[in-house]
Amino acid sequence: MKFSKVLLLIVVLVIAFAVVGCAQQQAVDAASKADVEALKAEVSALKADVEALKAGGAAAPAAAQSEAAAPAAGKKTYADLTVCYPQLGAESDWRTANSASLKQTAEQLGVKLIFSDAQQKQENQISAMRTCIQQGVDVIALPPVVEDGWDAVLTEAKDAGIPVIIVDRSVSADPSLYAAHIGSDMVLEGQRSADEMNKLLPDGGKIVELSGTTGSGAAVGRAKGFRENLNPNIEIIDSQTGNFTTAEGKPVMEAFLKKYGDEIDGAFIHNDNMAIGAVEAIKAAGFKPGDIKIVSVDGTRGGFQLMIDGWVQADVECNPLLGPQVMEMSLALANGEPVEPETLTNETVYYPDNAAELLPSRQY
Repeated sequence: MKFSKVLLLIVVLVIAFAVVGCAQQQAVDAASKADVEALKAEVSALKADVEALKAGGAAAPAAAQSEAAAPAAGKKTYADLTVCYPQLGAESDWRTANSASLKQTAEQLGVKLIFSDAQQKQENQISAMRTCIQQGVDVIALPPVVEDGWDAVLTEAKDAGIPVIIVDRSVSADPSLYAAHIGSDMVLEGQRSADEMNKLLPDGGKIVELSGTTGSGAAVGRAKGFRENLNPNIEIIDSQTGNFTTAEGKPVMEAFLKKYGDEIDGAFIHNDNMAIGAVEAIKAAGFKPGDIKIVSVDGTRGGFQLMIDGWVQADVECNPLLGPQVMEMSLALANGEPVEPETLTNETVYYPDNAAELLPSRQY
């Protein structure tokens, strides 16, 4: 009996120890499971962070690509373009045609054109340019009244990030201060004029020169080219400026005629408006068409009429219709596109034999 009780006690104790051991193991297992679940949660969180970083990394190049594509997507059109044109004046038919070309082209394309008339004064052009710089225009197109004195304002435009196109005449400033030049080769025009005078006076003679505005690229270039190609048997006995105007060309020619009279065999005149004034003086002095051989420059309707009437023997073309070229280049510059630093217009020489036929089709 006692043995049975002891045996029963032993069995109970074994069971108790087993139960305690199982409970402890279950607790350990539970704790382990909790740790594993916690680790899993941390791993999941880390994975999420990694995925987020990956997503951010993928988004960065996409954003960069979007930014890179932005200029193309946001490219300026003519309707977005603002161009400043501080015209030097209205001294001639050529200049009037040039102004009209810029205005008409801007209107047709929808370009905002800030136009001003400097009345042949450099200080007015510089003031107009500075106003345009303050306004933050896209491009400044400058037809300079003279060659020198532009460095300061061109530097101001460059510092403001506004490209400048030199139009028609030239400047002596450092080429790095402006984007490009559009216009004529004035030296070539002078050379062509000399070639025509050489033909008109093969045996030589004495001639006078009515020069354009002193210091202007047109006057400097034409005078230079003319002297380079003129035959040595032709002598330039006098040269005075008529400032590219009819009003000033007439008294200059009157003074030449009074001083030299019949000695004058020919006249090189830097533009058609001065030629019109000179012819008025020649007529008044009693000369007949052809008595004084005249070579003029521009190819305007007024010049064509002088050829038809026999007063001018050759007219070297200088094309003022630069509006389309200026606007096309302005848009390219506004969009950061490269442009040719020198764009010359295609020009020729006109003669009396077909002047009457061509006159009706002349646009200026």
